[in-house]
This record gives sequence, C-alpha cells and structure tokens, in this order.
Amino acid sequence: MLARLILTVLLVIASLSAMAQSEPIGIVIMHGKGGAPTRFVSDLARALESKDYLVANLEMPWSGRLMFSLPVSKAEVDVDAAVTGLRAKGAKKIFIAGHSLGGVFTIHLAGKQTVDGVIAIAPGGDTANPFYRGNIAASISRAQQLIAEGKGKEPVQLDDYEGGKGRYQINTVPETFVTWYELDGAMNLTRAARAVYPGTPVLWIAPTRDYPALVKSGPGYFGMLPPNSYTRFYRLESDHLQAPAASVDEIVRWTREVAAAQPH
Repeated sequence: MLARLILTVLLVIASLSAMAQSEPIGIVIMHGKGGAPTRFVSDLARALESKDYLVANLEMPWSGRLMFSLPVSKAEVDVDAAVTGLRAKGAKKIFIAGHSLGGVFTIHLAGKQTVDGVIAIAPGGDTANPFYRGNIAASISRAQQLIAEGKGKEPVQLDDYEGGKGRYQINTVPETFVTWYELDGAMNLTRAARAVYPGTPVLWIAPTRDYPALVKSGPGYFGMLPPNSYTRFYRLESDHLQAPAASVDEIVRWTREVAAAQPH
C-alpha cells in the first residue's frame, strides 16, 4: 500500500514537471553597464532560445549607446512591455534576468513586477555603496546644480564609476542621470533587496572569480532578501564578464524547477 502511494506521488510530480517544461517559459534579459544585447548576454539569450525559451533581450538605458540618457521610469516601462510581449507570444511563466548593473535593476524589479522569478547574474553597481558614491559625488552635485539652473535637459559630460574600469566620463543628461543615482532610488541594492516581493524567488548567481568587492559583498546583500523556499545563492565557476554564458545550465535547471512547482 505504501509503495503504491509513493509511486503515485512520484508519477504526479513527474507529470507536473513534464507539463511545466512543455509550457513555454519566457525570460527578459538585460545586459550590464556600457554593454549591449549583442555582447556578454548574447550567448545566454541564444542558448535559451535553442532550448525553446521565449526571450526578450533588451537594450537598456545604461548601454554603451544610450549612457543613461533615459530615466529609470523608461527602463521600467520597457521591461513591462517585454513581459507583456512574452505573455502574448504564449509564455506561461515569466522570469527576468540581468547581468552586472542589470542584475541590480533585476532586484529592483522584483519589488515592482509580478513575475515567476528573477535572476541576478553577478549583480554590481549599488549606488548607495559609500566607495561607489564617493567616486561620483561631484557629478551628482553638478547634475543637481544644472537642473536647478534650468539646464537639466542639456547633454553634458559627467563622471561615472565601474569596478573594472575606475572613474570615467559619459555623455548624458542631468535630469536622467540623477534618477539612476538617487541615494534611495532604484539602484540602491540594500533598499531593492529588502523590497523584493516575498512570493518572488531569486536566483543570485555569484561568480567565484568576480571583482573582489562583489565577491565580498554578495552574500550580505543576498541575506537581505525575503525568505522564499526557491531563492538560491549559486556560486558559479566564472569571472564577471563570462558569467551570463556560464550560467545557462543553472538558469535552465532553476527556472524549470520553479515553473514546475508553481500553479498552472
């Protein structure tokens, strides 16, 4: 009797898993700072498409071409439109993934978008980090001054900072620049992690050869996420830039696990 019950349970689980895998899974992918859909996230997008995922690989306002010339609100609208588009194409489960700065924005969206899960790949770029903020403090002040002078929409060169590059100048617009660097704004990773919807699981992918500051800070930020039985901290054998391509197998495994566990 017990053996028959166990067999029945296993068959039900297998059936649910097969059903989840046969139903289309949609995933929105966001590149890192200064990047593009055609660079470090492109292999991830192609690999998922080859496994029958519906993929929206977006250019975000922090790309090398746009350089923060569009505000946070535009990025949120773009992702929302991508999610809607994937659902229209038949996706039954939706995930959002982002690399580096895109990973931080992914955590921000996990407190705003109702999706089945989010994936932060080597997230980096917490604007509330004192060291990070110290490197761009002068540019924030200058942008705020230009806005006060009525020049907030005029293109200007301002300093930005990235762990792998140091401080460098970008061509941007003061009004949009400050939306990305507000102290308690979208890219404050502490705020974003604590604001994640409890029902939204997070796959936090931490490359073992990432930039030292991100290796050190990652577990602490991860610990701020609300409890969820499917939230995972995954240590990946990779460096920062190759992490999206190296993440394919774990992303497939995790998204299918989450999709199978959730109601249809």
